[in-house]
Amino acid sequence: MAIKTETRNALSDSTFAFPRVRKEPLNDAKHVRNAIARFDQVRDVSDSERDEAFRRIKKAARQYGVELTEKSWRELGKPNAARRSSDKPRPQAAKKELYEEARRQNIKGRSTMTKEQLVEALRS
Repeated sequence: MAIKTETRNALSDSTFAFPRVRKEPLNDAKHVRNAIARFDQVRDVSDSERDEAFRRIKKAARQYGVELTEKSWRELGKPNAARRSSDKPRPQAAKKELYEEARRQNIKGRSTMTKEQLVEALRS
């Protein structure tokens, strides 16, 4: 659920992962997970701002009990190198989970795919 405009405007700059552009609030666990998922979508910020944002996200993740396995912001959104072929998505996985994995892998046309098509695309 998105933060209402008046609530968002009342947040201090330090509440955001990217305070200069006021992007990705870190006010609860849900927003921390969202900041992790959308990290690479933030535009017009420098690498040093990304470094600082990642430090802020790590701190908020610890505070709200969100698991963060990445050691650098450059790892966000990349498939785990240790992932084995046996770990590929199974048909019994929820469509939402399959869609999120397809998004991470930047599979084109994912938004119009059925669950079965997502599974097949992720196996390719």
